[in-house]
Amino acid sequence: MQAIEITSYGAPDVLRLVERPVPVAGAGELLIRVTASGVNRPDVLQRMGLYPVPPGASDIPGLEVAGVVEQGDAAELSMAGFKLGDRVCALVAGGGYAQWCVAPIAQCLPVPDGLSDVQAASLPETFFTVWSNLMDRGRLAAGETVLVQGGTSGIGVTAIQLAKAMGAQVFGTAGSDDKCAACLALGADAAINYKTQDFQAEIARLTQGQGVDVILDMVAGDYVAREVQSLREDGRLVIIAVQGGTKSEFNAGLVLRRRLTITGSTLRPRSVAFKAEIAQACLKTVWPLLASGQIKPVIHSVFAAADAARAHALMESNQHVGKIVLTWEKA
Repeated sequence: MQAIEITSYGAPDVLRLVERPVPVAGAGELLIRVTASGVNRPDVLQRMGLYPVPPGASDIPGLEVAGVVEQGDAAELSMAGFKLGDRVCALVAGGGYAQWCVAPIAQCLPVPDGLSDVQAASLPETFFTVWSNLMDRGRLAAGETVLVQGGTSGIGVTAIQLAKAMGAQVFGTAGSDDKCAACLALGADAAINYKTQDFQAEIARLTQGQGVDVILDMVAGDYVAREVQSLREDGRLVIIAVQGGTKSEFNAGLVLRRRLTITGSTLRPRSVAFKAEIAQACLKTVWPLLASGQIKPVIHSVFAAADAARAHALMESNQHVGKIVLTWEKA
């Protein structure tokens, strides 16, 4: 099969189209003939040598795929509600940039009604991540307020739509007026241009000084101090990436007085059982919203798999709104 390999750590041009053996599905797994692969920020970090592959995972990058079930134990497939030839999308710990990919059955979901494979390939990594962090760790509830940092990233467009669908008031940050407009179009109640506005001051203004209940943060670094200031009593800060750096200083006294929670997580190294619980929550709550069109995949660009380096360069430019996807039809 054809696959995209990281030939050495470095810039996007270290990605190469190579021949690899087709993987074989083991117990509790199925083999997917991949038609589309989602591109995510962790793929870029892995290419740069900053995100080690979990033990036992493929060294091929790629954390989400969509395609057709080609192999799997008949009884296990039946128990999961699948059969050979079904269209599925899946979260994987690696191996997604390839024409065939093995995935745990428990991390596979049917393609939502009405969606293409390209759209389906954009779902698992972001929706699993957002559900786990915004709903489970962040405990976001209807009627609460949430700030989504990086509102036009793949995570951001997902978080804005999901939080809005769950009945929250949503604020998003973005790096341009056009991107702020995109946040509003996705349903955000307000958008803050972090290059021209101080998000802490804007959150204070928008909430009459009360602060928000939840913040979903992909920056960390010096953002954390201002985010702690921007949380209301019993507020929750959920950190899912550290693009602004790993070191932060903040007012610990404020954490005590307002009973704040600072938490975070990474999804890739978690167990299949943990991810299976997220999959079932998404299937029950999110997939009907996708099928009805209340939540929509946001696809910025689609590249042939052979152009994976261009896809990574686009992601690093931060010019995209939504997801970047690779396709294998013409690889």
